[in-house]
Amino acid sequence: MLTLFSAPKPFDGHVGLIQRNALASWSALAPEAEVMLLGDEPGLAEAAAEWGAEHLKEVARNESGTPLVSSIFSLAQQRARHELMCYVNADILLLEDFLPSVKRVGQELDRFLMVGRRWDLEVKEPLSFDPAGRERLRRQLSVAGRKHPPAGSDYFVFRRGEFADMPEFALGRAGWDNWMIYAARAKRLAVVDATGSVTIIHQTHAYGHLPGGQPHYRLPESETNLRLAGGREMIFTLKDATWRLGPSGLRRQRISPAGLARTVEAALAARLGPGRPSRWVRLLSHPAETLRYFMGRAKGRIDPA
Repeated sequence: MLTLFSAPKPFDGHVGLIQRNALASWSALAPEAEVMLLGDEPGLAEAAAEWGAEHLKEVARNESGTPLVSSIFSLAQQRARHELMCYVNADILLLEDFLPSVKRVGQELDRFLMVGRRWDLEVKEPLSFDPAGRERLRRQLSVAGRKHPPAGSDYFVFRRGEFADMPEFALGRAGWDNWMIYAARAKRLAVVDATGSVTIIHQTHAYGHLPGGQPHYRLPESETNLRLAGGREMIFTLKDATWRLGPSGLRRQRISPAGLARTVEAALAARLGPGRPSRWVRLLSHPAETLRYFMGRAKGRIDPA
């Protein structure tokens, strides 16, 4: 039914623990889901063998040595056994509500991108994903979990063949996940927010694996990702979804009066694409930002320093 693919970090310390938890949760979805791991990070080959996942090593990297998202998506789609694909971050736990939701969207929509918000939870021990283990995890989530803002996405479900023209984004840096929603809107795919139907859990972790221990959004590669995406106008969030999947089924997203301005802005940006017209749409949609823009330009004319 579904090919899950991911590019984990090295399997060291706490990160190794939570990635093994993630693999355990994905493997519990078998036989309907195959798991594919990409990259040559330390411990990855052993983890793939342990969990019976396919391992693809030849992932292209940028000049900083960071894996390229475009290479990961291309390799996975070439080798996948299933029509439906899902990229998922390697620290994400998937539960029993995931596959039924994917199946429903796949049956009702032809071309789509399914995404959703995550819950953040601190996990310090190995987890099990039999019925009792999942129940314990849900109880823990109800007590200590925190729902993440809609700005970031941790999984993407789509049909094989989509996103073949992806820019060379750096994996694990900001921006590329937001671009995915923009690109889906630009290609007239249905963007489905499945938050109301799917519980995904992000196991929180430190940033010691990144240069200087900084969060990913502070790194120069995130600025490069933003440029490759086409600028801030192309940074879409889950609020820009066009469909919603919940307990009552799949429905088109309703436009609220409070969200009308953003709805118009996103529709125009998706139609116009990167460039000056979309920048003007953004400036007109955000008066405070426009004022700062023109004040900065005026100051530059008066005092170039």
